[in-house]
Amino acid sequence: MEYQSFTLPNGIRLVHKHDQSDVAYFAFIVNAGTRDENSQEHGIAHFIEHAIFKGTKKRKSYHIISRMDDVGGEINAFTTKEETCIHSTFLVEDYERAMELISDIAFHSTFPEKELEKEKDVVIDEINSYKDSPSELIFDDFEDMIFANHALGKSILGTEESVKKITKNDIENFIQNNYHTDQIVISSVGAVPFPKVVTLVQKYFGKVPQHFRNSSREVFSNYVPQFKRLEMKTYQAHCMLGNVAYSVNDDRRAALFLLTNILGGNGLNSRLNMSLREKHGYAYNVEANYNSFSDTGIFSVYFGTDKDNLEKCIELVKKEFHKISTQPLGAIQLKKAKRQVLGQLAISNENKEGILLSAGKSFLIFNKVESFEEITQRIENITVHQIMEIANDLLAEEKLSFLIFE
Repeated sequence: MEYQSFTLPNGIRLVHKHDQSDVAYFAFIVNAGTRDENSQEHGIAHFIEHAIFKGTKKRKSYHIISRMDDVGGEINAFTTKEETCIHSTFLVEDYERAMELISDIAFHSTFPEKELEKEKDVVIDEINSYKDSPSELIFDDFEDMIFANHALGKSILGTEESVKKITKNDIENFIQNNYHTDQIVISSVGAVPFPKVVTLVQKYFGKVPQHFRNSSREVFSNYVPQFKRLEMKTYQAHCMLGNVAYSVNDDRRAALFLLTNILGGNGLNSRLNMSLREKHGYAYNVEANYNSFSDTGIFSVYFGTDKDNLEKCIELVKKEFHKISTQPLGAIQLKKAKRQVLGQLAISNENKEGILLSAGKSFLIFNKVESFEEITQRIENITVHQIMEIANDLLAEEKLSFLIFE
């Protein structure tokens, strides 16, 4: 069955997919994240994700935590550069229970001062845990370098100093300024008739006052390639290199996704894995990633290696970049690359929580969800010329930034 949708008078949108299973899924997604913070609010979007579980007008934190746990369900939340999400997994018979709870914490949290202070320590511990993991920290630091002096470059977690300064008033102001009803999507997957879903959404979200966004985000521009080497006293050397890339609305996004998968996707037969790991044995983990945002994006390659092999690995990555930029894929190579991506996407579509979140985000951005057939056609339409054109646009050495921990 296809996705069904409905828009409340206050602008909140619903997207639902019927799924014949004993387990159902529900998510609240708002188009507000780290990049919407002003200079005094660093880390507040992520902190709100923690703080909403600390009490509402009718529940204490224990009751929030226990509400889904008591029936074997789960509830969680996450923050990205551009979104905040609360999501839950549960038996279908507890569908209304989950919706009511998420509505309560999304719109009626009270942010008790005592609880906020305790949670600051939790978030600061989370920040410090990243410092103990250079393979994770380098991703944040690389984005900070690529998007220098822009909100997209700020780490999602904030800093110890910025988190300590957050007040209840700051939280309420951020929500008021960024949780706009026309920027909220309710995503649902489960064996619940659509009319019933609409009725429940009207019951729990229909009374939220209309509050539309009337401003736009600061667009990122003026990227300058950089090379930075930091002494971290780690056993391995960690390296990231990459470039700014295409936004979520760019027609070249699908072709870059395919190119990224060819270079360093999930398959062990990716070009970078075959070169750095299988052929030379220099790296245990090498990967390529592409993340798109509303106005820009980022393409990157990460690997960790013995310090003595660092320069050799960099040269091998450059060699693969040059090869895919100058040597056209053969017809069989291109067909295999497309089939691999489509297989990966089909398998990911078996993950119901993944369907829930991807459908919600797609509806948030495009107000629609593409069918697998439409996605297949988009991938099948990619040409060798498009891949080479994108490779030459993004992978030229003079355009790349490098960040090295050693």
